[in-house]
Amino acid sequence: MATTLHISLKEYLDTGYRPDREYVDGEVRERNVGKWEHARVQWLLAHWFASHEKAWGIIGSTGQRIQVSPSSIRIPDLVVLAAGPQPEILTDPPLLVIEILSPDDTYSDTQERVQDYRAMGVEMVWIVDPKTRTGRMCRGADRVEASRLEVKGTPLFVELPGIFSQLRSA
Repeated sequence: MATTLHISLKEYLDTGYRPDREYVDGEVRERNVGKWEHARVQWLLAHWFASHEKAWGIIGSTGQRIQVSPSSIRIPDLVVLAAGPQPEILTDPPLLVIEILSPDDTYSDTQERVQDYRAMGVEMVWIVDPKTRTGRMCRGADRVEASRLEVKGTPLFVELPGIFSQLRSA
């Protein structure tokens, strides 16, 4: 069961958490840390994007803090940005945010995260579910299930069957 703690943004930023926690409107929230398939999909997706950084002009990270509003910081599983120097905490919308569902994630919590990213100006959020071997592209109010996830107008894409096939061989 997740526990909550209310503190100021400054106190949150001055405190280290293991594992890291999100900060939403004064509330420090535990994140559901991934189990094997979650962690494996995160590894595989990070490797996919890392192998395309130079060709696609991108840079990425896992577990990166993003200030989605003056009073909230989210920590997605993966984030993809235009190549270049990045601040310690992202304040500009990334090209892509990827959330990988954990068995303990709820639909409402996931929707709240997507809404926060979208309100910040993130054009595309992908939700990847290792349990059902599915993915969704969230752009505006649209939530499109697809096996090939992409970000229109960019070279960014991934073929989920290729990622999921590596779960079986691990």
